[in-house]
Amino acid sequence: MYFFRTITVNPTIPDRIVRLRELSYNLWFSWHAEVLELFRKIDEEKWHDLNHNPVKFLLEVKQEDLEKISKDQDFLALYDRVIADFDEYMKGESWYKKKYSDLLNKPVAYFSAEFGLHESLPIYSGGLGILAGDHCKAASDIGLPLVGVGLLYKHGYFTQKINREGWQEAHYPYQNYHQMPAKPALDKEGKEIIIPVQLPGRIVYLKIWQIDVGRIKIYLMDADITMNHDEDRQLTAQLYGGDKNTRIAQEMLLGIGGVKALRQLGIHPAAWHINEGHAAFLCIERLRELVERGVPFATAKEVVRASTIFTTHTPVPAGHDVFDSDMVNHYLNQYYGLLGIDHSGFMSLGWDAKRNNFNMTILAMNFASYCNGVSKLHGDVTRKMFHYLYESIPEEEVPIFSITNGIHSATWLSPELKTLFNAYLDPTWHYNICDQSLWRAIDNIPDQKLWDLHIGLKKKAIQFVRDILRCQKYRNQEAAENIGEVDDYLNPNAFTIGFARRFATYKRATLLFRDKEKLAKLLSDPERPVQIIFAGKAHPADRPGQELIKEIYQMSQQEPFKGKIVFIENYDINVARHMVQGVDMWLNTPRWPMEASGTSGMKAAINGVVNCSVLDGWWPEAYNGKNGYAIGKQTGYRTEEEQDGDDAYHLYALLEEKIIPTYYNYNDQDDCPKGWIKVMKECIKTIAPQFSTERMVKEYTERFYNEAIRRGEKFSIGNFQTAVEVQDFKRYIKENWHHVAVKSVDAEGISRQLKVGDELDLAVDAYLGPIKPEDVVVEIVHGCENGRSLVNVKTTPLRVQAQGTDGNYHYQGGFKLDQGSCGFSVRIRPEHPLFATNFELPLASWTRNF
Repeated sequence: MYFFRTITVNPTIPDRIVRLRELSYNLWFSWHAEVLELFRKIDEEKWHDLNHNPVKFLLEVKQEDLEKISKDQDFLALYDRVIADFDEYMKGESWYKKKYSDLLNKPVAYFSAEFGLHESLPIYSGGLGILAGDHCKAASDIGLPLVGVGLLYKHGYFTQKINREGWQEAHYPYQNYHQMPAKPALDKEGKEIIIPVQLPGRIVYLKIWQIDVGRIKIYLMDADITMNHDEDRQLTAQLYGGDKNTRIAQEMLLGIGGVKALRQLGIHPAAWHINEGHAAFLCIERLRELVERGVPFATAKEVVRASTIFTTHTPVPAGHDVFDSDMVNHYLNQYYGLLGIDHSGFMSLGWDAKRNNFNMTILAMNFASYCNGVSKLHGDVTRKMFHYLYESIPEEEVPIFSITNGIHSATWLSPELKTLFNAYLDPTWHYNICDQSLWRAIDNIPDQKLWDLHIGLKKKAIQFVRDILRCQKYRNQEAAENIGEVDDYLNPNAFTIGFARRFATYKRATLLFRDKEKLAKLLSDPERPVQIIFAGKAHPADRPGQELIKEIYQMSQQEPFKGKIVFIENYDINVARHMVQGVDMWLNTPRWPMEASGTSGMKAAINGVVNCSVLDGWWPEAYNGKNGYAIGKQTGYRTEEEQDGDDAYHLYALLEEKIIPTYYNYNDQDDCPKGWIKVMKECIKTIAPQFSTERMVKEYTERFYNEAIRRGEKFSIGNFQTAVEVQDFKRYIKENWHHVAVKSVDAEGISRQLKVGDELDLAVDAYLGPIKPEDVVVEIVHGCENGRSLVNVKTTPLRVQAQGTDGNYHYQGGFKLDQGSCGFSVRIRPEHPLFATNFELPLASWTRNF
């Protein structure tokens, strides 16, 4: 090997259209079709060949084409409109500025292992990355001062190719980021920013790249530079690649390197959001900074915790990153001395006693004031999963909350539908996506107009799928006859089901294949034909997931399924866009309750594509009985086989008895299925406002970000006095909690006939030892009886009525009774006005009997 330096040489863009380059480097183009139309008009063939990459397009476009288009009046009129819209967007007022002008200079750092922004920037694998990209776009839209932090992967995730046997092949093409919408981040002197991260026995240097996303920026770290050894240059080669050593090293680069990068850039976040556990080592680096400044370790923990938010996306224990003690010791032992703690003390920061490993999710939870799952059901699942960390409280009180995911509507809505909405919805709908009242006007759209537009999008999607299949067969050197027959694949007039997602086994891509005879009958009905388009990647190490792809592919090559079932390779943002805009129904069949949220169905819904899904993830919150279809029962089963059989039965029944008849129910007077269009409209107007990232990021802002910013400031001022106070309080309470006990409970009137609305009064004697009564809450915990526990828990505080001797106190109070079989108890828990949640200190002393 020999050294060389990369430089970028561009054609000369005529002055009249010189800002095309500025537009090409701002991902604002990814949700403004008019910008993409500018590039397409210059050279449509090259634009598509380059996978809609505007930076590479401007590097390769012919000078004469630029000169020619700069004199085209129609092009210039569109260009001027786009530039005016861009300038207004970048400089205009925003929701955040109007509402929280005092927080404008207090940025939120958003750490994620992947960001899915556009197909021209392939640094994402699936749902987590797409959600992160949509989160950043919505932050830009509302004017939130957010900065993204991640890694830049020179080979991305992987490019999927399907061979002639139907096996997935993973390819890792080298990505030249000098030809992508990314720029090296520069310091004030115009030099590239390089930061060091200590790994065992050496330092790894990271180059920082900058991605512009509307008003905000994402910074990505790249180890593939000549300052590093060859093996270290590979650390940022692949997303989710390599072994455990690669994974822990990547997560150190992300978390520790990310903090260092922000400092070097002169960015000092007021709040820190960890999007999944991969980035949790940022807490360790922030601790180190504080301890280095002379802040005691215990106080530093409170300072870090005060301004940290953590979102988990994982519904199963196996999905959380864990590392054994020896590996953590090998990679992070240098932090023991820097933090002033020993090996045991460091391990306790993220130790999972249940799995006997260091758990990145627990590390993040231990340092976050606010933790959340990504749907209401996922919140329930996560509280159950981590209940063992909070054994003294009911499961539903575990301090893990829910903010349900959403989608960036402007990114996923088809331009054709956007134009239609502009004609019938309030002109401000773009800026108020989550205002449900604006979406009622969907009913004003004539059925025939909506249907004709939808059929046009379906034809467009089918042509797109055929083009991919043709290229795949040509690459696989199939016979000319096989390539030619693709022209007859998929009928634009047939009911079309879309299924596209990560091919993990729990997502049950082949659930419809359980009864092939019944499926063949559905697909071959000459009066009411059905067809299915599949897409998705299996992780290269997931052999069972790859076998599902092969099974679908082989089915698609057999009669009577040929041309009616297709699998298209290399599922990415571009494929997803065509599918969610162009199929009739979006199918989702995860094994309940293993879907954290899912967002592909939301993308389909805003385009009027009807969802048919298991009541898992986001769908229980969205489904109202009129805006789609629900598969099976939301309950547990004795075996997976039993669940799969039951869900398949319900799915076939839905298709045969409800879905297909509704889709094909045309009246003599109409040229469109009125009943199906009614479902489409209900789907759009109920799902679009509620499941947008505009709503989601506003919710994060008002529930978590602003609170974390204010807590972080409060805990840092006055030489960290508030943090010292809270730390001292926690230490004192923990040291003396063994004294605390509920001594007796007198429930007068419990033996009488009780009616709804009656108040049950309690008298309670409690012993607090040296702890003051203002430092605890003595409360009644009441709710519905459910076996050996209470659910739908409510609490009612009791009042101190008398103080005895030596820490004894008498409390009284009561609560109103609800109908049914109720249960109640009494407990004592710590309370401090600066706690973020009731169980920031997870202690509770319950009455033993009464």
